[in-house]
Amino acid sequence: MILTIAALFLPLFPLSMVQNLILSRIRAPFARGALVLLWPQIGVTILQTQQPEIPAFIETWALLSAAFYAVRLLTVRDLAIWAGLFASSAVALTWGLVMQGVDETTLRLFALWFSLPAALLILLTEPISKRLGAAYAGLFAGLVERQPRLALVLTAVMLCAVATPPFPGFFALLNLMLGLDSPGVFGVLGIWLVWSWAAIRLVQGFVTGDGREISAADLGRGGALVYYAVLAVFVVAGLQFTGGNL
Repeated sequence: MILTIAALFLPLFPLSMVQNLILSRIRAPFARGALVLLWPQIGVTILQTQQPEIPAFIETWALLSAAFYAVRLLTVRDLAIWAGLFASSAVALTWGLVMQGVDETTLRLFALWFSLPAALLILLTEPISKRLGAAYAGLFAGLVERQPRLALVLTAVMLCAVATPPFPGFFALLNLMLGLDSPGVFGVLGIWLVWSWAAIRLVQGFVTGDGREISAADLGRGGALVYYAVLAVFVVAGLQFTGGNL
Protein backbone atom coordinates (compact mmCIF):
# COMPACT_ATOMS: atom_id res chain seq x y z
CA MET A 1 0.00 0.00 0.00
CA ILE A 2 2.81 2.44 0.86
CA LEU A 3 4.50 1.73 -2.47
CA THR A 4 1.22 2.38 -4.31
CA ILE A 5 0.82 5.74 -2.60
CA ALA A 6 4.41 6.66 -3.45
CA ALA A 7 3.77 5.67 -7.08
CA LEU A 8 0.83 8.06 -7.07
CA PHE A 9 3.05 11.03 -6.21
CA LEU A 10 6.11 9.92 -8.18
CA PRO A 11 3.73 9.17 -10.99
CA LEU A 12 3.64 5.75 -12.57
CA PHE A 13 0.97 5.08 -15.17
CA PRO A 14 -1.99 4.64 -14.62
CA LEU A 15 -1.73 6.15 -11.12
CA SER A 16 -0.32 9.29 -12.79
CA MET A 17 -3.78 10.01 -14.18
CA VAL A 18 -4.84 11.21 -10.73
CA GLN A 19 -2.45 14.17 -10.79
CA ASN A 20 -3.38 15.10 -14.35
CA LEU A 21 -7.08 14.88 -13.49
CA ILE A 22 -6.58 17.22 -10.52
CA LEU A 23 -4.58 19.62 -12.69
CA SER A 24 -7.38 19.70 -15.26
CA ARG A 25 -9.86 20.75 -12.56
CA ILE A 26 -7.72 23.62 -11.22
CA ARG A 27 -8.08 26.87 -13.13
CA ALA A 28 -5.62 29.18 -11.38
CA PRO A 29 -2.14 28.84 -13.00
CA PHE A 30 -0.37 29.59 -9.71
CA ALA A 31 -2.22 26.79 -7.93
CA ARG A 32 -1.52 24.38 -10.78
CA GLY A 33 2.16 25.29 -10.74
CA ALA A 34 2.34 24.82 -6.97
CA LEU A 35 0.74 21.39 -7.28
CA VAL A 36 3.27 20.30 -9.92
CA LEU A 37 6.10 21.45 -7.63
CA LEU A 38 4.85 19.86 -4.42
CA TRP A 39 3.38 16.60 -5.75
CA PRO A 40 6.68 14.69 -6.30
CA GLN A 41 8.16 16.00 -3.06
CA ILE A 42 5.35 14.25 -1.19
CA GLY A 43 6.32 11.03 -2.94
CA VAL A 44 9.95 11.39 -1.89
CA THR A 45 8.86 12.06 1.70
CA ILE A 46 6.75 8.90 1.74
CA LEU A 47 9.64 6.78 0.45
CA GLN A 48 12.13 8.24 2.89
CA THR A 49 9.92 7.96 5.98
CA GLN A 50 8.36 4.55 5.29
CA GLN A 51 11.25 2.82 3.49
CA PRO A 52 9.08 0.28 1.61
CA GLU A 53 10.62 -2.66 -0.17
CA ILE A 54 10.79 -1.80 -3.88
CA PRO A 55 10.65 -4.64 -6.43
CA ALA A 56 13.03 -4.59 -9.38
CA PHE A 57 10.26 -4.23 -11.98
CA ILE A 58 9.53 -0.68 -10.75
CA GLU A 59 12.46 0.65 -12.79
CA THR A 60 11.05 -0.80 -16.01
CA TRP A 61 7.57 0.44 -15.10
CA ALA A 62 8.98 3.94 -14.56
CA LEU A 63 10.74 3.95 -17.95
CA LEU A 64 7.59 2.76 -19.71
CA SER A 65 5.49 5.39 -17.92
CA ALA A 66 7.97 8.13 -18.86
CA ALA A 67 8.02 6.92 -22.46
CA PHE A 68 4.22 6.79 -22.65
CA TYR A 69 3.84 10.40 -21.57
CA ALA A 70 6.74 11.51 -23.75
CA VAL A 71 4.97 10.14 -26.83
CA ARG A 72 1.71 11.76 -25.74
CA LEU A 73 3.47 15.14 -25.73
CA LEU A 74 3.78 14.92 -29.52
CA THR A 75 0.00 15.23 -29.91
CA VAL A 76 -0.66 18.00 -27.37
CA ARG A 77 -1.04 21.66 -28.38
CA ASP A 78 -2.35 23.15 -25.12
CA LEU A 79 0.60 24.51 -23.11
CA ALA A 80 -0.87 23.77 -19.67
CA ILE A 81 -1.72 20.18 -20.58
CA TRP A 82 1.70 19.77 -22.19
CA ALA A 83 3.42 20.94 -19.00
CA GLY A 84 1.41 18.55 -16.82
CA LEU A 85 2.12 15.56 -19.06
CA PHE A 86 5.79 16.50 -19.25
CA ALA A 87 5.99 16.55 -15.45
CA SER A 88 4.42 13.07 -15.36
CA SER A 89 7.02 11.81 -17.83
CA ALA A 90 10.08 13.43 -16.26
CA VAL A 91 9.31 12.85 -12.58
CA ALA A 92 8.66 9.14 -13.23
CA LEU A 93 12.37 8.82 -13.94
CA THR A 94 13.04 9.60 -10.26
CA TRP A 95 12.42 5.90 -9.63
CA GLY A 96 15.66 5.14 -11.44
CA LEU A 97 17.54 6.99 -8.72
CA VAL A 98 15.39 5.37 -6.03
CA MET A 99 16.51 1.96 -7.29
CA GLN A 100 20.13 3.15 -7.17
CA GLY A 101 19.76 3.97 -3.46
CA VAL A 102 20.76 7.63 -3.68
CA ASP A 103 20.23 10.00 -0.77
CA GLU A 104 17.08 12.01 -0.12
CA THR A 105 18.58 15.32 -1.25
CA THR A 106 19.47 13.89 -4.66
CA LEU A 107 15.92 12.58 -5.09
CA ARG A 108 14.35 15.89 -4.14
CA LEU A 109 16.63 17.86 -6.42
CA PHE A 110 16.00 15.54 -9.37
CA ALA A 111 12.26 16.04 -8.98
CA LEU A 112 12.76 19.81 -8.62
CA TRP A 113 14.95 20.11 -11.74
CA PHE A 114 12.01 18.92 -13.84
CA SER A 115 8.95 20.04 -11.90
CA LEU A 116 10.03 23.70 -11.62
CA PRO A 117 10.32 24.25 -15.42
CA ALA A 118 6.93 22.54 -15.84
CA ALA A 119 5.49 24.91 -13.23
CA LEU A 120 7.00 27.90 -15.06
CA LEU A 121 5.38 26.74 -18.29
CA ILE A 122 2.04 26.57 -16.49
CA LEU A 123 2.55 30.10 -15.16
CA LEU A 124 3.27 31.28 -18.71
CA THR A 125 -0.19 30.18 -19.79
CA GLU A 126 -1.65 33.25 -18.06
CA PRO A 127 0.25 35.98 -20.00
CA ILE A 128 -0.11 33.98 -23.22
CA SER A 129 -3.85 33.51 -22.72
CA LYS A 130 -4.34 37.20 -21.94
CA ARG A 131 -2.66 38.17 -25.20
CA LEU A 132 -3.80 35.39 -27.52
CA GLY A 133 -7.06 34.23 -25.98
CA ALA A 134 -5.68 30.77 -25.21
CA ALA A 135 -2.28 29.16 -24.63
CA TYR A 136 -2.76 26.89 -27.64
CA ALA A 137 0.00 26.31 -30.20
CA GLY A 138 -0.99 27.27 -33.73
CA LEU A 139 -3.79 29.61 -32.69
CA PHE A 140 -1.51 32.63 -33.16
CA ALA A 141 1.84 31.82 -34.74
CA GLY A 142 4.68 34.29 -35.25
CA LEU A 143 5.13 35.44 -31.65
CA VAL A 144 8.78 36.14 -32.32
CA GLU A 145 7.80 39.07 -34.57
CA ARG A 146 4.88 40.47 -32.59
CA GLN A 147 5.74 39.50 -29.00
CA PRO A 148 9.52 38.95 -28.97
CA ARG A 149 9.99 39.07 -25.19
CA LEU A 150 7.20 36.58 -24.60
CA ALA A 151 8.54 34.34 -27.37
CA LEU A 152 12.06 34.40 -25.92
CA VAL A 153 10.85 33.61 -22.39
CA LEU A 154 8.72 30.72 -23.64
CA THR A 155 11.61 29.30 -25.66
CA ALA A 156 14.07 29.63 -22.75
CA VAL A 157 11.74 27.91 -20.28
CA MET A 158 11.03 25.14 -22.77
CA LEU A 159 14.78 24.56 -23.28
CA CYS A 160 15.15 24.39 -19.52
CA ALA A 161 12.31 21.87 -19.25
CA VAL A 162 13.75 19.41 -21.78
CA ALA A 163 17.16 19.33 -20.09
CA THR A 164 19.20 21.42 -22.50
CA PRO A 165 22.66 22.32 -21.12
CA PRO A 166 23.54 24.20 -18.99
CA PHE A 167 20.18 23.74 -17.26
CA PRO A 168 20.27 21.30 -14.31
CA GLY A 169 18.01 18.70 -15.93
CA PHE A 170 20.87 17.92 -18.33
CA PHE A 171 23.26 17.01 -15.51
CA ALA A 172 20.50 15.20 -13.61
CA LEU A 173 19.81 12.89 -16.57
CA LEU A 174 23.52 12.22 -17.05
CA ASN A 175 23.81 11.37 -13.36
CA LEU A 176 20.80 9.06 -13.64
CA MET A 177 22.22 7.24 -16.67
CA LEU A 178 25.54 6.60 -14.92
CA GLY A 179 23.73 4.14 -12.65
CA LEU A 180 21.61 2.39 -15.31
CA ASP A 181 22.36 -0.65 -17.42
CA SER A 182 22.56 -0.35 -21.22
CA PRO A 183 18.83 -0.88 -21.93
CA GLY A 184 17.98 1.71 -19.29
CA VAL A 185 20.43 4.23 -20.75
CA PHE A 186 19.01 3.81 -24.24
CA GLY A 187 15.50 4.12 -22.81
CA VAL A 188 16.31 7.44 -21.13
CA LEU A 189 18.04 8.72 -24.26
CA GLY A 190 14.99 7.83 -26.33
CA ILE A 191 12.66 9.61 -23.91
CA TRP A 192 14.96 12.63 -23.88
CA LEU A 193 14.89 12.73 -27.69
CA VAL A 194 11.09 12.60 -27.79
CA TRP A 195 10.88 15.41 -25.22
CA SER A 196 13.04 17.59 -27.44
CA TRP A 197 11.02 16.73 -30.53
CA ALA A 198 7.75 17.51 -28.77
CA ALA A 199 9.14 20.79 -27.39
CA ILE A 200 10.27 21.92 -30.85
CA ARG A 201 6.82 21.16 -32.29
CA LEU A 202 5.07 23.10 -29.54
CA VAL A 203 7.38 26.12 -29.64
CA GLN A 204 7.09 26.30 -33.43
CA GLY A 205 3.33 26.51 -33.03
CA PHE A 206 3.72 29.63 -30.90
CA VAL A 207 6.87 31.34 -32.10
CA THR A 208 7.40 30.82 -35.82
CA GLY A 209 5.23 31.13 -38.91
CA ASP A 210 2.70 33.67 -40.11
CA GLY A 211 0.01 34.37 -37.57
CA ARG A 212 -2.88 36.74 -37.11
CA GLU A 213 -2.29 40.26 -35.87
CA ILE A 214 -1.94 40.61 -32.11
CA SER A 215 -3.09 43.92 -30.66
CA ALA A 216 -2.00 43.20 -27.07
CA ALA A 217 1.29 44.57 -25.74
CA ASP A 218 4.30 42.32 -25.37
CA LEU A 219 5.32 40.82 -22.04
CA GLY A 220 6.67 43.62 -19.88
CA ARG A 221 10.39 43.98 -19.30
CA GLY A 222 9.90 43.43 -15.58
CA GLY A 223 7.94 40.22 -16.12
CA ALA A 224 10.55 38.94 -18.57
CA LEU A 225 13.36 39.76 -16.14
CA VAL A 226 11.63 37.75 -13.40
CA TYR A 227 11.62 34.65 -15.61
CA TYR A 228 15.24 35.24 -16.68
CA ALA A 229 16.30 35.66 -13.04
CA VAL A 230 14.59 32.41 -12.02
CA LEU A 231 16.28 30.57 -14.89
CA ALA A 232 19.66 32.11 -14.03
CA VAL A 233 19.35 31.01 -10.40
CA PHE A 234 18.24 27.61 -11.65
CA VAL A 235 21.37 27.24 -13.78
CA VAL A 236 23.68 28.30 -10.95
CA ALA A 237 21.96 25.93 -8.51
CA GLY A 238 22.17 23.10 -11.00
CA LEU A 239 25.88 23.62 -11.56
CA GLN A 240 26.40 23.79 -7.81
CA PHE A 241 24.36 20.76 -6.74
CA THR A 242 24.42 18.52 -9.82
CA GLY A 243 27.07 19.53 -12.32
CA GLY A 244 29.85 19.28 -9.80
CA ASN A 245 29.05 15.63 -9.08
CA LEU A 246 29.79 14.39 -12.61
